[in-house]
Parts: sequence; C-alpha cells; structure tokens
Amino acid sequence: MTIFTGLSAFPITPADEGGCVDTHTLARLTDRVCAAGVDSIGLLGSTGGYAYLSNTERGRAVAAAVETVAGRVPLIVGVGALRTDDAIALARDAERAGADGLLLAPVSYTPLTDEEVFEHFRAVAAATGLPLCIYNNPGTTHFTFCLPLLRRLAEQPGIAAVKMPLPGEGGLTEDLARLRGALPEGFSIGYSGDWGCSEALLAGADAWFSVLGGLLPETALKLTRAAQDGQSAEAARIDAALGPLWDLFKAFGSLRVVHAAANLMGLTQAQPPRPILPLQGRDLDRVAAALDHLGLR
Repeated sequence: MTIFTGLSAFPITPADEGGCVDTHTLARLTDRVCAAGVDSIGLLGSTGGYAYLSNTERGRAVAAAVETVAGRVPLIVGVGALRTDDAIALARDAERAGADGLLLAPVSYTPLTDEEVFEHFRAVAAATGLPLCIYNNPGTTHFTFCLPLLRRLAEQPGIAAVKMPLPGEGGLTEDLARLRGALPEGFSIGYSGDWGCSEALLAGADAWFSVLGGLLPETALKLTRAAQDGQSAEAARIDAALGPLWDLFKAFGSLRVVHAAANLMGLTQAQPPRPILPLQGRDLDRVAAALDHLGLR
C-alpha cells in the first residue's frame, strides 16, 4: 500500500533570520496537522523552505517532526539538493531519523539534461529502503519531466510516485489518462497547485500534495474527502470559499501567503527566509480578508 495517497499536508518550517529552525513551533505545527487526521505530512517541501536551510537544520527539523508525529501518519521528507552526494546523505539521514518516505526535486544551478536527472534520482532512490516520490516542479527547478523520463524512473526500484504540477494545456482528466497510460500500475500520481487539486482528485488522482493542508488541515481534509467520494457539488462549495486564498497563492506564491496567514492566525511569528520579503500593507490586508472570509480570525 502506498503512502503517497489522499491529503499530504505541507507545513512551513519556522526559522529565525539566521536559518535556525524553531523546533518547538515546528512540533506544534506538525502536531496540529496530525490531529486533523491528514493522510501524510510533507516535511521540507517547497512550502517548508528546504532550499533555504542548511543540512544540519534540515536534520533538526526531521528529528523534531519524527518525535512529534510518532508514527501517527506517514512522514515524507524533502531531500532535494544541488549535489547528488548531498541528496543521498539527506535521504539516509531521514531514513535513520524515522521518516517514512522521500520527496526529491531536481534542484540545480546549471540546467540539467534528462540523463543527468535520471542518474541523480536513481542514485538517491538506491541509497535507502524508503519509497521516493518524484517532485516535478518546473516553476522552481526550471526542469520539466517528459513522459519517457517519468516512465524510466517509474521502473526503478524504490521510485513509487510523482508529484505533478497542474497541466498548462488540456484538462486534468486528459493529463491523468496520459500518465496512467505510460506509468506502471500502482504507481501513485498526485498533484500540487492547490487551486486545481479538487478537480484532480475528482478526476481520479491518487494524492493532493497540499500547501493548504499544512495551514488549514481540517478544511483541506473536508475538500479532499468530498472530492475522493465524488461529491462534486460539496467539493465545489468548499473550493469556492477558498477562492480568495487561491487568488493570493497565484499572485504572491504560496510560501509568502502561508507565512503571512500563519502570523495572522497566531501560529508563529516566523518570517519567510530572506531574500523573500514578508507581505505588508494592502497585500497583508488581503490575506487577513481571505482568512476572515473563512471565519478563521
């Protein structure tokens, strides 16, 4: 049975200006998400700011989350790094700490070829006994996985899932059909891009890798279950209420928005990692209004 299914909630990783993780607040955030009953937690994803943290701080975050989660739900840890040896080390550290799965993006400064990405993923997947999810996130990595590359990777031992962006052209039903037709049976296909994931689940996607789930897990879980059960009208109702938040995610990027929302909700006062600047003025007022619209302040 795959751990890459249902609602995978991705919380922020609160840290100070020097990049030191606030493990006590992180523990509270992960406990809050666990208590909501999500299907898994995605630690150190893009929302978790993994690219801005040292390997040491990433290790501290994993240790704190493992202790807090205590096996209640699967913990999936992001291990993306510029160098293959660093990604392997992070994967092994996560396994030793007690993680249940890995998430890997092809982080790079120099643009990568398909063969370079294949060898990178093959090496990391072979380094542990944990199942690995491919993180296809061209918006940040500037690398897009083509279907033949996904097929090759899906055939590698240990690679069990893919986290896809919302399709730029065509619908989610067509995108899923294309992927299902090329990838092995049982290979998990999930999506990120919160504003389209209700549609993805209704179309038959296996998982929603959710920024919202890390901030508002109960709301995200209601939307997930409605979509999984085929309750399109209920899913549409919940999704519509989240419209102002989706607009903010599109306008400012979810990392900025969830930090601002977490501040306004009193969950943490941690700010985004520099050089990313916190939302202020009218932009911050829009976040407050979106939360008010949901009855959360």
